[in-house]
Amino acid sequence: MLVVNAGSSSVKFSVFAIGTGVARLASLYRGEVQGLGARPHFVALDANDARVVDQAMDPATTHDDALGAILEWIETRATGTEVLAAGHRVVHGGVQYTSPVRVTPSVLQELEALVPLAPLHQPHNLAPIRSLMRRKSDLPQIACFDTAFHRTQTDVARAFALPYALSDTGIERYGFHGLSYEYIASVLPELLGADADRRIVVAHLGAGASMCALRGRRSVATTMAFTALDGLPMGTRSGAIDPGVILYLMSERGMSVADVTELLYKKSGLLGMSGVSADMRDLLVSDSPRAARALDVFVYRVGRELGSLAAALGGLDALVFTAGIGEHAPAVRGRVCRDAAWLGIRLDEAANAAGGPRVSVLGSSASAWVIPTNEELIIARHTLALTGS
Repeated sequence: MLVVNAGSSSVKFSVFAIGTGVARLASLYRGEVQGLGARPHFVALDANDARVVDQAMDPATTHDDALGAILEWIETRATGTEVLAAGHRVVHGGVQYTSPVRVTPSVLQELEALVPLAPLHQPHNLAPIRSLMRRKSDLPQIACFDTAFHRTQTDVARAFALPYALSDTGIERYGFHGLSYEYIASVLPELLGADADRRIVVAHLGAGASMCALRGRRSVATTMAFTALDGLPMGTRSGAIDPGVILYLMSERGMSVADVTELLYKKSGLLGMSGVSADMRDLLVSDSPRAARALDVFVYRVGRELGSLAAALGGLDALVFTAGIGEHAPAVRGRVCRDAAWLGIRLDEAANAAGGPRVSVLGSSASAWVIPTNEELIIARHTLALTGS
């Protein structure tokens, strides 16, 4: 089984062997063709994290070329190997798609209509689906949506204060990173036991960042909304901003819709505030005052959203960090946890430095954890369920 997660400059993939019994999915390989549009490079790791491919590609390599190279490599890796199904991460499913679905030409057309709601992601998510349709017309393909996990939220939680005539057209809070939250929800019992179904906030902190409140391991509230632009500051995205700022930029500064889109999606966030980098690793070692300020704003916003989500839950029993920053930046985790002492979190400094999994002291009234996410496995499970035996 092939799992594909395509972005603007990369095509990430995972390969699973399909077996029988309880463990029907076994990870074989994972990797990506990165640097598309600049310096394309093909990297793949086996199940033991040994690097089995590490090669530069032609600078003219396109997303379609990258997928072709991945397919060729998979199918020549071992005699008799065949891709039987493909699962895809698709950021936006809109109102209609509330669970994974097998892709048909009509489904693909409906998903393309959602591109304006996720312009940075949706076109690239859909491109490999089209490519595989051309290359392997009979291959079952399953689209798994980042928005679907949040459909358990109430109408009140999803509503904007807009006229019904607009709300009825699908303008509401959708939420994103749902595949990541779904995976975290699935493994919470392994670490938290009976507390897994209590009041949990998951912080998916990476180049794209959001947070989600869970009760009964279901989404109650989340920080992203109509698009993946809302909520926390991100690598290059602004996060929450007063709509009046946008009106001002257009009416007083003469910016076009395209200009504002470029500003909010690609030139803001950590990059815009720091003027140094969109990468948290660079900011943490920088001596630039602007880098320090960007870090301060990011931590402040995480803490403020944590308070909001705790209010939606009526309290907090556990905080979970995941994704690139959440899993690998103990300095950020430490600051967030220390600021959240008012919610009952007591940080274990040594455990945090070691990466967890538990980073709060025993006896802390609200615990804190680091749990690596695995969106690819969730996609593989959905793909297997929908394509049958």
